Amino acid sequence: MGRLKQKGKAGAAKAYMTRSAAVKKLQCSLADFRRLCILKGIFPREPRNRKKANKGSSAPTNFYYAKDIAYLAHEPVLRKLREHKAFAKKLARALGRGEWSSAKSLEDNKPVYRLDHIIKERYPTFVDAVRDIDDALCMIFLFASLPSDSKVSPSLIENCARLAAEWQLYVMHTHSLRKVFLSIKGVYYQAEVFDQTVTWLVPYQFTQTIPTDVDVRVMLTFLELYQTLLGFVFFKLYTDAGLVYPPPLDVQKDEGAAGVGAFNLQEAKVNRPATTAAKSKVVEVDGKRISSKDVRQTIKSISASGSDPLHPPAIDLF
Repeated sequence: MGRLKQKGKAGAAKAYMTRSAAVKKLQCSLADFRRLCILKGIFPREPRNRKKANKGSSAPTNFYYAKDIAYLAHEPVLRKLREHKAFAKKLARALGRGEWSSAKSLEDNKPVYRLDHIIKERYPTFVDAVRDIDDALCMIFLFASLPSDSKVSPSLIENCARLAAEWQLYVMHTHSLRKVFLSIKGVYYQAEVFDQTVTWLVPYQFTQTIPTDVDVRVMLTFLELYQTLLGFVFFKLYTDAGLVYPPPLDVQKDEGAAGVGAFNLQEAKVNRPATTAAKSKVVEVDGKRISSKDVRQTIKSISASGSDPLHPPAIDLF
């Protein structure tokens, strides 16, 4: 007799997990869960039977693969987010008590996470990264044209403008641009990089405003991932082209609103190891030691004398 299946312990009920159950399992806030899903590329799934996946309930909810949630449980970024939550509590307590030295020490040791390992996981090859930079470039050029406010810091806009200028410099240097199209949204550009077609949108240089109905936090999470991705891609592109990355910035030109012209492309100096002198081969003829260096010097003297190369004069090498 086969093993009896218990309700809610097998099938769709075990393969899928609701968003509230995922947040409870990961022990994080909804905002942190949304950030993790964006960074790791995990998105909701639609089961064949929503009622079976929700263990008999027909309430509307989002479902995720249980394996994806188990994959998120071992993410180092999740551990850093938990440490940041504890850091925020300690900092608020120190500021409330007026312990300024403790607050300064906590601020200096603020937990910071990196996304390098996520980029390597999501893009195992460089061609995969180049194929997926369309949205990243559109986001970078969009934020480079936005004004700074309480949600978008000036340093973030400056970094986006720098990445946008680096991409334009590379496209101009390698002559990779293929098509340009003007639309009501902006200017569409299309370039061919590593046999991959890259299309991005550059907004017009008008005064931009951030709509109130747009969740900027979600866009900033995507932007955080895209900045790390473009940093890796640009370093590889510049290195293969024999250029220095990042390109040096001329401060005077930048203050004069030179834009892309404020960056200077420089060729990378390849430190090649000094070639060792060829080992001279020594041959003993009639009791005399003759090296290959002596033979080369004799050939040079023949060429300098201007004699007939077909009938050179007899020279006693020995």
